[in-house]
Amino acid sequence: MKEVDPIIPALFLYNPTPFSQLSHNFFFSSLFFFFSRREKAMAIPLSVLLFLLPLLSPTFISSSPVQDPELVVEEVHKRINASRRNLGFLSCGTGNPIDDCWRCDPDWEKNRQGLADCSIGFGRHAIGGRDGEIYVVTDSGDDDPVNPKPGTLRYAVIQKEPLWIIFQRDMVIKLKEELIMNSFKTIDGRGASVHIAGGPCITIQYVTNIIIHGLNIHDCKQGGNANVRDSPDHYGWRTISDGDGVSIFGGSHVWVDHCSLSNCNDGLVDAIHGSTAITISNNYMTHHNKVMLLGHSDSYTQDKNMQVTIAFNHFGEGLVQRMPRCRHGYFHVVNNDYSHWEMYAIGGSAEPTINSQGNRFLAPDDRFSKEVTKHEDAPQSQWKNWNWRSEGDLLLNGAFFTASGAGASSSYAKASSLGARPSSLITTITNGAGALNCKKGKRC
Repeated sequence: MKEVDPIIPALFLYNPTPFSQLSHNFFFSSLFFFFSRREKAMAIPLSVLLFLLPLLSPTFISSSPVQDPELVVEEVHKRINASRRNLGFLSCGTGNPIDDCWRCDPDWEKNRQGLADCSIGFGRHAIGGRDGEIYVVTDSGDDDPVNPKPGTLRYAVIQKEPLWIIFQRDMVIKLKEELIMNSFKTIDGRGASVHIAGGPCITIQYVTNIIIHGLNIHDCKQGGNANVRDSPDHYGWRTISDGDGVSIFGGSHVWVDHCSLSNCNDGLVDAIHGSTAITISNNYMTHHNKVMLLGHSDSYTQDKNMQVTIAFNHFGEGLVQRMPRCRHGYFHVVNNDYSHWEMYAIGGSAEPTINSQGNRFLAPDDRFSKEVTKHEDAPQSQWKNWNWRSEGDLLLNGAFFTASGAGASSSYAKASSLGARPSSLITTITNGAGALNCKKGKRC
């Protein structure tokens, strides 16, 4: 009798969730991890592949920027719970589904582009440069924003083809003007200490499929009144920029993960002008006033399609407000650690839907700043109908969340499985927030 490899049935037994509910990216990354770790090369039997394809076929659906919010929130919950099961060979035991997808692999450096299959939430389809070549930044300079030199970061991000951009060594990059990205790019700082600081920073404008990972982004300044190249065959005049760390302007399918951000001129991460399909995860944010703006203005109704997942971030010391500040749109704020704020943590205007689940809010000692929320630019007679809810949040040191609207409204996920979690889980999930110190040949 032909021997059956024990890995194949294990793939089907480790998780009771039906295949139709699993992310195909997560499943394929699991397959890669198992088969790549075998001592000897092994071919997957054709019969197994034929069996898998029908099961996975429901997930191969073309994605549009505007997704069904309830389905996406439900997927976030399922991915978190699957990660928490700590089922041996996949999980690093953190309970963080993004990190458990890749950080436990000591050979992460040989499969950098596998990171693109680990995102969750509204930005889960952001593949960045997954399907392109690896580009190595060898030159930290930025002498000419119109004619960037090969080897520089600016030269890489403007190219038309997909690229996965990494760094040869530790670098501090002081940009002369905004770094205007082209579509299908990943900036991956793992394995080096990369700082983008002291000048204008990253702009994601009217492009799609961007991943920003593992960078230190700080002390960003305004730029503009200058020509800047945004593709190999186009450059144009830029007006004065805001000085954001990461500015998303009309962008879609964007994932900002494991970055450390602080002390920028305007926002640390801002998304406006119809941006959508965004995940902001595992970041460590400190020493800043207006942290995160999601939505251009109360009158800009195109932002009603905005969908953003904010997950596993640590909002740390020296922060004042806007974590985030939302307008219109749909915002899932899940499993973040709010250890510092001076004015408020989560605010908004223009009737946004805010779904806060499983966060830890530690209020400041100031008795006038205990409220987590701030309903802005509207009387209570209006904001009382906005759908803001807190579910399973841990409120400490007198923190309180002012809910509004209908708690069971169809604007929220109707099949949530996350529930309330203890504070010890938040510590574990967010312990690695910010840029990581990854070493080749070791778990990150």
